Amino acid sequence: MGKDLFTMEGKTVVFTGGCGSLGRVMVKALLEYGAAVAVLGRRDRLDESYEEYRRNGRLSVIPTDLSKSEDTREGFRKAEEQFGSLDVLVNCAAYGGGAGGKSCEYRLDRITDEIWEEGVDGTLNITFRCTREILPYFDRQGGGNIVNIASMYGMIAPDFAVYGSDIPWNPPTYGAGKAGVLQFTRYCASALARRNIRVNSITPGPFPNISLDTDQEFIRRLSGKTMMNRTGKPEELNGALLLLCSEASSFMTGTNIIVDGGMTQW
Repeated sequence: MGKDLFTMEGKTVVFTGGCGSLGRVMVKALLEYGAAVAVLGRRDRLDESYEEYRRNGRLSVIPTDLSKSEDTREGFRKAEEQFGSLDVLVNCAAYGGGAGGKSCEYRLDRITDEIWEEGVDGTLNITFRCTREILPYFDRQGGGNIVNIASMYGMIAPDFAVYGSDIPWNPPTYGAGKAGVLQFTRYCASALARRNIRVNSITPGPFPNISLDTDQEFIRRLSGKTMMNRTGKPEELNGALLLLCSEASSFMTGTNIIVDGGMTQW
């Protein structure tokens, strides 16, 4: 493989949720390493720093409602139409509470069936739908690569003392759905290996989207939960992403890479 071990040259990545606070940073890393990227999501929120990639034809944001199978299917069709072969799928999109800085009802006795179903749909079911829809494209070209973005809360329970009484707790649907993503990753790795499709996951730890309005005392408490005594920076996910998306991980499947400053280890 030589010095270009992590190159993405000649690869097209379909990236769901690529306009979020973590997704947009990961999308830029893939572009910088040579990939063409089709971002599937509801809205285009990428700023002017992505314009060069749009102009040279290596980036397209395709409006897609990933909560609907028909829209999801059409999004993949448009991605292939624009870029030709589809080589990698990154399942990053999430909705329904606990994702993208959005809160939802977290008190167990007040969660309705509708809230529960939307939360699980926006974490686990969305990953299933996108995986299902890309398989025909991978089969036509003889293989492919899937990277699922999970969460530390798919592995451990939240410490609610960190949240306190003024900050909404992370809802149970998010962790339950992300735990499902981790198992779905292992299942797909086993089921799809014979079709030359690799499936791995990345588990981010605490990567809060910090702004001027962020409660700094909350960040201090959250930082204290990690061995490194700080929260993560979005770009610190790029190493794991490039490893799993590139041929550097050609003999890896069913693997979960945890990027959490040690939080899940104690």
